[in-house]
Amino acid sequence: MKKHKEKIMEIVFLLTACISILSVVLICLFLFANGVPAMKEIGIGDFLLGEKWKPGNDKYGIFPMILGSIYVTGGALLIGVPIGILTAIFMARFCPKGLYRFLKPAIELLAGIPSVVYGFFGLVVMVPFIREVFGGNGTSMLTASIILGIMILPTIIGVSEAAIRAVPNSYYEGALALGASHERSVFCTIIPAAKSGITAGVVLGIGRAIGETMAVIMVAGNQARMPNGILRGVRTLTANIVLEMGYATDLHREALIATGVVLFVFILLINVLFSILKRRDNK
Repeated sequence: MKKHKEKIMEIVFLLTACISILSVVLICLFLFANGVPAMKEIGIGDFLLGEKWKPGNDKYGIFPMILGSIYVTGGALLIGVPIGILTAIFMARFCPKGLYRFLKPAIELLAGIPSVVYGFFGLVVMVPFIREVFGGNGTSMLTASIILGIMILPTIIGVSEAAIRAVPNSYYEGALALGASHERSVFCTIIPAAKSGITAGVVLGIGRAIGETMAVIMVAGNQARMPNGILRGVRTLTANIVLEMGYATDLHREALIATGVVLFVFILLINVLFSILKRRDNK
């Protein structure tokens, strides 16, 4: 009887794994089957490097949106990565147990907040603040970067903390025995040993930032033009798809699906880069 149960569970696990793989394959087939023909019709160069997105005039250049996604994601990383990693170090090695009991659930709560709530917070609080302090109308690349930087914190903190805690404590104790301070012991022994896990957290944060839509739509300005300053509005790839898919038809709709193909390739390249870095660390 036990052998039969194990066989049944093995089949169940195999089926769930196959369903996951099949889902990814079907998504890829849908995207490329509908997006690649549109790229060919528009022209791959005109589509990827074109600076004007005017569907009414049959102009489908997504280069401003590509730059917008890169700039906003880069700004989010500049804000989120240092704060996230330092917070993870504090929680794993320096945080008092009494404070940890409150800090850990608070960070987990950040991960559970819907993106539309972050966007509403950005629209009500951050946009007026940016407008009064830095000028402009407030809906800008800077605002979107700050909101995304906050949104990726739980991911980076959670993965980085787990990686730091997984390092054997003997590394830390050995550094202390050699006369290093607590801070130097952590940064010179624990952090290098946990580098692979911390990198994984950063990569997951990049994926979250580059794929975020609702919060960005509410605070980024959504102007389909070349980015020309951190206080000016931008439009990202995801925002472009969501804003126009509801009424798009024919080539316009296919161009939006092709935009999804470009976004998919971005995520794929990020994951491949992470795999290469992880393989180097394991050698």
